[in-house]
Amino acid sequence: MKERPLRRDAQANRERIVAAARAVFAARGIEATVEEIARRAGVGMGTLYRRFPTKEDLVDAVLEDAFGRFVHVAEEALAEEDAWVGFTGFLERSLALHGADRGLKDLVASSEHGLARTQAMRARLGPLIRRLVERAQEQGSLRADFTPEDVPVVFWTAGRVIETTSQVAPDLWRRYVGLLLDGLRADAATPLSHPALTRAQLDRAAGRRAS
Repeated sequence: MKERPLRRDAQANRERIVAAARAVFAARGIEATVEEIARRAGVGMGTLYRRFPTKEDLVDAVLEDAFGRFVHVAEEALAEEDAWVGFTGFLERSLALHGADRGLKDLVASSEHGLARTQAMRARLGPLIRRLVERAQEQGSLRADFTPEDVPVVFWTAGRVIETTSQVAPDLWRRYVGLLLDGLRADAATPLSHPALTRAQLDRAAGRRAS
């Protein structure tokens, strides 16, 4: 049976609750209570529980919303006529999302919902990232030895800069992404001393990071 769309006021309440949950989880972690979230959203507990009967349902909704933004950014990047602009824009906008929502990592690592949502997000995002890389290489702007498997490692590297410097220089990551992107230009490429990770190696490394 097809799920009926929410009324406008109900949809607005849902969006407020999810936005409040993202903010509270980012500030206080997964241990934050649903009472805190309801207060921040300006709704009663009854309203919150009608939309999200359990805390796990709320975590799932926060992750769905957050991951959906990454997919949207990738889709917009693919619509760019200039593939280099699309590729670099995807990296920069995605890292900006990561920097603004650092609590997401805790949600992913601390629940089965997080792991399941992450796997689903990778399945949706993977083909989009691969196409972003291929387009930039086809247009001759991205170095030919860069692979889609390099993209998560770029995120891990920049993510570490974001986490380390967020309290002293929150935009410092942009400097290092700029340096990295200069090194990814095809016309600046020199031979690399080590190949990219294989898909199997990348999956193993990602599993270690999540554990």
